[in-house]
Parts: sequence; C-alpha cells; structure tokens
Amino acid sequence: MIRASLTVAVLLVTASAVRADSVPSFVNDIIPILTRYGCSQGSCHGKGVGQNGFRLSLRGYAPEQDHEWLTREYFSRRIDVADPESSTLLRKTSGLATHEGGKLFGKESKAYGLLLAWIRAGAPGPGKADATLKDIRLRPDRLTLAPGTSADLKVEATFSDGSTRDVTWLCRFESNDPGQAEIDLLGKVRVRRHGETAVRASFQTGVAVAVVTSARPKAIDPKHFAIKNNVVDEHVFAKLRDLRIEPSGLCSDAEFMRRAHLDTIGVLPTPAEVQAFLADASADKRKKLVDALLARPEFNDYWALFLSDLLQNRKERDHDVRGVKGVRDFHSWIRKQVADKRGWDQVARDVLLSSGKSDTNAAIGYYIVTVGEHGDPTKSEVVDSVAQAFLGTRIGCARCHNHPLERYTQDDFYHFAGFFSRVKLDRQESKKGPTTLRIAGTDGKEPHLAKEKVGVQQPRTNVFLAPRPLDRSVVAPFKPGDDPRLPLVNWIVDPKNEHFSGSMVNRIWKHYLGVGLVEPVDDLRASNPPSNPELWKALNRDFVKNKFDMRSLMRLILNSRTYQLSSTTTPDNAADNRFYSHYVVRRLPAEVLLDAVSSATGEPEKFPGYPLGLRAVQLPDPGLKSYFLELFGRSDRVTACACERSGEVTLPQLLHVQNSEGLVAKVRSGQGRLMKLVRDKKGDDAIIEELFLVTLSRLPTAANLAAARESLKDATSRDEAFQDLFWALMNTKEFSFNH
Repeated sequence: MIRASLTVAVLLVTASAVRADSVPSFVNDIIPILTRYGCSQGSCHGKGVGQNGFRLSLRGYAPEQDHEWLTREYFSRRIDVADPESSTLLRKTSGLATHEGGKLFGKESKAYGLLLAWIRAGAPGPGKADATLKDIRLRPDRLTLAPGTSADLKVEATFSDGSTRDVTWLCRFESNDPGQAEIDLLGKVRVRRHGETAVRASFQTGVAVAVVTSARPKAIDPKHFAIKNNVVDEHVFAKLRDLRIEPSGLCSDAEFMRRAHLDTIGVLPTPAEVQAFLADASADKRKKLVDALLARPEFNDYWALFLSDLLQNRKERDHDVRGVKGVRDFHSWIRKQVADKRGWDQVARDVLLSSGKSDTNAAIGYYIVTVGEHGDPTKSEVVDSVAQAFLGTRIGCARCHNHPLERYTQDDFYHFAGFFSRVKLDRQESKKGPTTLRIAGTDGKEPHLAKEKVGVQQPRTNVFLAPRPLDRSVVAPFKPGDDPRLPLVNWIVDPKNEHFSGSMVNRIWKHYLGVGLVEPVDDLRASNPPSNPELWKALNRDFVKNKFDMRSLMRLILNSRTYQLSSTTTPDNAADNRFYSHYVVRRLPAEVLLDAVSSATGEPEKFPGYPLGLRAVQLPDPGLKSYFLELFGRSDRVTACACERSGEVTLPQLLHVQNSEGLVAKVRSGQGRLMKLVRDKKGDDAIIEELFLVTLSRLPTAANLAAARESLKDATSRDEAFQDLFWALMNTKEFSFNH
C-alpha cells in the first residue's frame, strides 16, 4: 500500500457516521477506498505480481477479481466476518498490525467505518443491482488565484440510479503541472507561480478537470496586441492579455525567410532567394512567400516524411514479408497524396479501408506493420496505432487495465479491436510475391464467418465484445459481406469527431510553433485540455471547413503574427513555454539538418542504394544505415508515438558536428561550394557574405564581417582560414536550430 514516508491526509469522520442499516457497495465504496489510499496502485499491490503475497487489480479495474482475492485467497484470512474488527485488512490499514505501507487511516476515519460496515454485512461482492457511475463533476471548474493562495475543490458523482454523492474524499487528485499549481490528497489547490494549468480528479472511470489561472499583476500595454493578422492572433493575444504576458516583437525578414523555408519545405533558402526577398519592398511579400513554399515540390517531400512517420512506414520487424520495395511503394503513395492535395480525411479513409495485394495497393503496408504476424488485433499493435495516429489518443494501456487518466476501460479497448477482427493478411516473403489483405467472411474463403458475429473475446472476462467506437456509440448489426472497418472509419473521419481533426491540427501546430496546444502532442484526453481552448476550437473549425486541407491550415498559421514573432524573448515572457508569446527555438530534425549541411557545402550525402543527390528528407526507409540520422533522432517508426522522433540536444551530437570527418571533408572538398568560390577569385568580403548566406540565411553584421576579416588577416593560408570560418558557422546554434 502507500509507503509510510508519504503524508496521508486523514478525514476525521467517525465510524458511527456510516449508517448501521446501509451496506457499502464493493464497487462504489470499497474499491474507491483501496484506490484512494494507494493499495491498488502499481507501486503497491496493484502491480501484476502484487506485493507480499497480496494483489489487487490496478486501480480496481477488475472488481470481481479483487473481491475474490480479498475474501477467498489464503483461506479468507484477510476478512473475518465473525469478528470484523480483527480482519487483517482493517488491522493493517489502521496501523494495528505490521504493515510495510504504514498506517493509512485511523479507526475514527470514514474509510475504516465503511470497510468495517462492509465486513459486518458479510463482505458482499459486485452485484448486478449496483448503480454504475455515469459522470463526475469538479467544482469549481475554473479558479483564479494569486501565487501562494489556495482553494478547495469538491467532486460530485452521478450514478445510473439517478443518485448523486460527494466523493471528494475518495478521489485521486493530480496536477498537470505541479510547478504551476499543486493539489493535495483532499482536493486543496495551491498556486505556486503565475501561469495556467489544469488539475484533475479521478473516481472509478470518471475524470474531471478544473483550470487554475494566475495572471501576472501588471497589465500589458494594449499596443502589443493591436496588430492581428488572422484568427490565430485573436485567440493567442487574448490569452496572453488575460495572463498578462507581453509578446515579443516581429521577427526580421531574414529570420522569417529561413524559418518558413525550414518549417515548410525542410530546405534552406538559397543566397539568391534570401537577397531577392530582402530587396523586395512589397507589403505582402511574406504572404507571397508562404504561397510559393506551399506550392513547391519540396513541400511534397517534406510532408511525405511527416506522414510516413505517422503511418509507421517501415520494414516489418524481423521478417521479410515487407522489404524495402514495399516501404518505397508506400512512401511514393503517400507523397502522391500530398502532391495531389488530398484532404487528411481522404488519406485516412484510403489507408484504413485498404485491401488487396501489396504490389497494387501500397497502402496495405500500414496493416502489414501494425497487424504483423499476429493477425489477432487483440495481440497486435493495430488498435493502439490507429487510435494514436488518427485520433491522437493513447489507449494501449487499456489492453491490460482501465486507462488511468481517461474514462476508457479495458472493455472499450476490446470493443475497438473488434473492428479489425476480420482483417486477414495472406503473408508472403517479399521475394516470393505480394502479401494480400482481405476481409475474412466477405470473399467466400471462410463461409462460416459470414454467419458468425463480428467481434473479439475479452481475455479477462471471456465475454464476446462487438465492435464499438471509443465514444461508445451504437453500431448497426453487420450483414454478410460487410467490412467491419467501414463504420469505424466513418466515425473516425466524421467532421464532428474533434479527436480526428484535433489530432492533425495539434501535430501541425506543434510542427510550426514548437509546442502543441495539447502536450504530449498525441495524448488527447479530457484530463489533458488544450492550453488555449478557444484557439483549439477555431483551428479545428477552420480545418474541417476547408475539408481537412493541410496546406490551408499551414497557410493560416504561417501568415499569423504569432508564427512571425521573434524568438528573442523579453524579461516578461522568457519563462513562457506554453502560450506562444515568442517563437520557440528548436533543433532542426535529423534529415533537415543533414540536408542543410549538404546544401551549404554543395556536397550531397551518399546513401547506399540511392542515386547521388537524393536528400535525406526524401529517403523512404527509416532502416537505412546512417550514423548521422540515428544520432540526431530520426524516427524508427516502431509506433505511432510522436516521441519516436527526438529533438533533444546531446553531447554526442555536439562532438560529432565538431569532430566529424565527413563534415570536414565536405567543407574542404575541391568540388564543394567553398573551393569553387576561392577558384572563382571572389574577394574576401564576397566569400564571407556567401558563407553567411548559405549557412545562416542572412548577411553578416558589421561585427561578423570585422571578425572574419581579422581572422583572414592573421591566417597563414587563405584557404584554411575560409575553411575554418565555414566550419565555425556550421557549428553555431544559429545553423543547427530554427529560430
């Protein structure tokens, strides 16, 4: 149970407060007590093997098992209905017997009283007559507090019989950001610093959220919010105004030119493009640049990479069912969808309803890697992957137990799995022929299936569960020949399904702004609300209105003043990492950084099995050996999780860039950019300017120019001096980060 070192708040409610004629419900009273005091947590008896010979289901997801273990295991030694107060369960939790978790509550507590009343009533188990939880509400659901102040929250539960109860004392409370606002075991919120976060209460499968806000004391001059380019700025600036956070100023033209190129098409602008943009005096030149970038072929390459990560386009693990050719074919298919400007709903529909042979329908590659050799959706990763990729929802934990932070139960997982129960792969090694995806029971190969119910067996309860979406809506009975995936896909891509639109909106928003409206970016749930709900709704409406057009959403973001704010922070907004008061500086993705090195030096990277000149962004296969790409966090596409791609900065990365023989060879290459400039007998200042333009996408400042001239003046070799300058520029944060 809970370690003795933890502080446990005790409610001073006497045992006599429990009515003698009332029988506590095992599901609605006893299980919540065991959960509330930590007994069924993973750190105690709730782990798979239990602890000290006693186990419980994690957070009480299997009450029938818990009742069996409590009342029948080890000759019923934990419960003594003849002498209830001598029950081991009561003696250990109240500190009257040795207990590794220490004393959890006293004999005068309400928890003790309920447990005692339950044992006196014969320790009844779950019953069909038990009311089931319908919903919980957290009151108040919005709080505005100054740092150092606190307030109490209350939780009310509503049950299927219409009854309501105050369950505050039985809830688990957590804060999404304890550094911003902390909450204790009894629901008292205390604000620690200015900002905003959410706190959540959990009771059984119910989750409720309250938003806690603490604005800075000094109002911001309205002039900082006067210029708004579009709806993005309206909602971002409204939030900043409410929180009293000053936005940074506008970024320079050179910064915008470089930033927009790298974020949108994954390549650096050429020196000529930079100079032309800087010389352009038109007021709408940024808007025209955005339109031009969205129309370039490099856009298709970059966003094919993005979607290939999301759709896990890789060779199958440890098998030759899907070789490099299958990966290349699916990559080409994905790129074509981007080039053809198809809506995300259309792409999702084609992938999720794909069937046929792998050599004629490359999209079945999604099922080859997610269904894998198991075929059985209850054992493969297809359920987890579909939910995370297309709904931004992590339900994998519900395979084994109820979701700890959301209402999804173990049954919800297996209901969802039922949609894929007829997906069958006639697998072939790639060298022997194509693999075929078919829907069993619809093609005459298994005629008996046409008469059997569609669904899966719940492994714990052994109950057959029919397909059902995560919102628990009713699905019409399937007819012989129906593809069970169809109603699921119709539900997923429905314009009213905010999880579908929101999952892509959130990913694209994070790509451009550095921080998702919901973080982690693919963990959408009621207990993890967006940092700006009004902006979230506006972006989702726009995305749906424009038929899930990714370019349209990107255009809206790129043209916003929010995206065009400087990355240079002010004393007022330096600590802000959630509300977009400035552009978030971040390291370039692995492929983009490697391409930037090749572009700057004029020396393309050589990838085995691919033609010289192919950029890293264009590589279809994440399994291709590349020390650089692996070191800098390329996605292995093993799961749909955005965490597969790493943007962290590590010491080995820094050492590699500083000491890489490959980088030095590119800089010194006789066929590279630098040596061509030297051979063309360009003047020192012209070469210096060119090197700044190809690496940092800007002209050198007066100080930069003076320092470069000084290094040349003292050099014994002009060639080596320029090589050192070139190497130094590519080792700056300004080169390897987008800002």
